[in-house]
Amino acid sequence: MNTKLKMAVVGAGTWGENHIKIYQAHPFCEVAAVCDRDRGKAAALAAKMGVGRYYDDYREMFKTSGCDAVAIVTPDFAHAEAAICAAEYKKHILVEKPLATTREDVFAMREAFEKNGVRVMVDLHNRWSPPFNVAHQSLERGELGKPYSAYMRLNDIKWVATDLLPWAASSSILWFLGSHSVDTLRWFFGDEVARVYAVSRRGLLASLGVDAADTYLTTLEFKNGGIAQMENGWITPNANPCVNDIKFSILGSRGMISLDLSSHNLIQKYTDEKVQVPDVLVQHSVFGYPRGFAFESIRSFVDCILSGEEFRVSVEDAARASLVILSIMESAETGRPVEVAY
Repeated sequence: MNTKLKMAVVGAGTWGENHIKIYQAHPFCEVAAVCDRDRGKAAALAAKMGVGRYYDDYREMFKTSGCDAVAIVTPDFAHAEAAICAAEYKKHILVEKPLATTREDVFAMREAFEKNGVRVMVDLHNRWSPPFNVAHQSLERGELGKPYSAYMRLNDIKWVATDLLPWAASSSILWFLGSHSVDTLRWFFGDEVARVYAVSRRGLLASLGVDAADTYLTTLEFKNGGIAQMENGWITPNANPCVNDIKFSILGSRGMISLDLSSHNLIQKYTDEKVQVPDVLVQHSVFGYPRGFAFESIRSFVDCILSGEEFRVSVEDAARASLVILSIMESAETGRPVEVAY
């Protein structure tokens, strides 16, 4: 491998631009190319970010760009084909969450990665969140005892579904945020989800022109007896000071920890028009350098590729999170508890 890791990016949207910023800021990484099926978008982003090559065909990019690794930053339902193709060209891969949105894609991707011997990480970045990570450290030290029950709320304001994501109706809040919730709960319990029971509600987003479920409430039962409640919705009012509405608590046999990351008192901004809680945790910049835990996970991919260390999130972690989400969707549709089939 070259002295610097040469990264390519598939997907020229906002998050693709963030990937490029992070790779360009890394001392041992450079951006070889960017690809988008809309060639104009790829060309515009390449020009804006000073990337030398752009493509509208990722196969051609894998053949001719000289990249060592690729970030798949497409809408979630379009991950599989690009990731499998990258594996066939022996490129290491960072896939934005979730790994995939169908059972068939999950298994096809795992097979392609193993067959081609490539290293793959899925960007389930909540493990890099300082509050969650500190809480998990307490759990690891035994201060809370054995995990017993947990609650996790991870919601978005309506604007995310109505304005930010033109493909929201082809996805779900469960893929967009629920995948983070499931991964976080699996991480804290150190266990697999055995059974889920979920209910959902529709109507508000549909009235705004987005044909997607508004919210899901899910009970998760873990194999070793732990239980958790999970709330994921796309209908928090737009006036909420944060884009995300995040609450988390975990009760162990010896103690508990609670997190409220929606209305923290670290920093608040008031004008005549609105109240804001500026983001100092997820994605921001310091002296123009990309910071925040959503960026740290992407940097970690580069670091682990270069050092040979294991990724903090394995392909199996991500595959199992996707299979749990599919079971939650099935439960909400059928009105019955569903055993998770791995």
